[in-house]
Amino acid sequence: MPRTTTLTSPPALLPQMLRGALTSPLKRPRPDADLPGTRLTVPGTTVKAAHLAAYERTCGFATGRSELPVTYPHVLGFPLAMRLMSERAFPLPLLGLVHTSLDITQDRDLSPADTYQLSVSVTQLRPHRRGTEAVVGTELLADGDATPAWRSTSTYLARHKTSGTTAAPQDGTPEPLPALKRWDLAGDLGRRYAAASGDRNPIHLHPLTARLFGFPRAIAHGMWTAARCLAEFGAHGPVHVQAQFRAPVLLPGTVTYAAKGPAFELRAAKDDRVHLTGRAEPLTD
Repeated sequence: MPRTTTLTSPPALLPQMLRGALTSPLKRPRPDADLPGTRLTVPGTTVKAAHLAAYERTCGFATGRSELPVTYPHVLGFPLAMRLMSERAFPLPLLGLVHTSLDITQDRDLSPADTYQLSVSVTQLRPHRRGTEAVVGTELLADGDATPAWRSTSTYLARHKTSGTTAAPQDGTPEPLPALKRWDLAGDLGRRYAAASGDRNPIHLHPLTARLFGFPRAIAHGMWTAARCLAEFGAHGPVHVQAQFRAPVLLPGTVTYAAKGPAFELRAAKDDRVHLTGRAEPLTD
C-alpha cells in the first residue's frame, strides 16, 4: 500500500515541470526500478468555471453544461501526477514522456458545482518494446460518497533502448471505421491545449523543442485527441472509456474522426494512418 500524503491544494505545475526537467538528464529508466510509493490526495477540490470553460472550448465540448466532460478529472489530477513524476525518486525522466493509453470508469455524471477529493498515485513500472511505461492511477471522490465516482489509469512511456525481449502487441488489422468528420489542426494547438490543461511538455509546444526528443514537428497531446473524439462521440457517465494512442499527430495536420457503435478512432487524412483507437461503452448494473 502506498503511503498517503494529503495536500491542501494541487501543487503549482510550473515548478514541478522545471524540477522534472532538471532531474531528467540524471535518470536512466528501467522497468525494475523502485517506485516512491506515494499517494497524493487533495480534499476539497473544486472546479473553477473559467478553467473549465477554456478546456471545453479547446477540446470541442459544449460550454455551460451541467456535467463535467468525461476527461476533465484527468486535468484536475495532472498537477499531482507531475508532482509524483518530477520527484528525484521517480525513476523515469519527465521530459519526453509520451502518453500511451487511457482507461476511464465514470459511475455517474459529475457536477461542476460539487466538491471532490482527488487522489493520484504511480502504481507500476512495466517494460515496453520501446522503453519503460509508468502506470498512473487517478480517483475522484465526491463529498458524501464512499467510493470514487471517477477513476482512471494512464500509461506513460519513457523511450529508450531495450533488449528487444518484449513482444509488440498483435492487434491484427481491423476494418477501418466509417469516417464522420475531418479536422484541420493548427500548428499552435499544442500551445493552446497546454494553456488550458497545464501540460507543457516540450514535445507539444514547438518544432524546435519537439526535435530534441526525436519528433520532426510538435505533436498534439494524446489527451487532446482523446477528449476531442469523446466530445464528438458525446460520451458521458455512467461510462467506461478506453483509448490507445497509436501514433503521434504532427502539427499542423489534418485528421479524420471515425466511429461506429461504441468504437471510435482518429486517422491521418492523408494516408489513413491510425493515431488513436478507443471505445466508449455505457455502464450497466
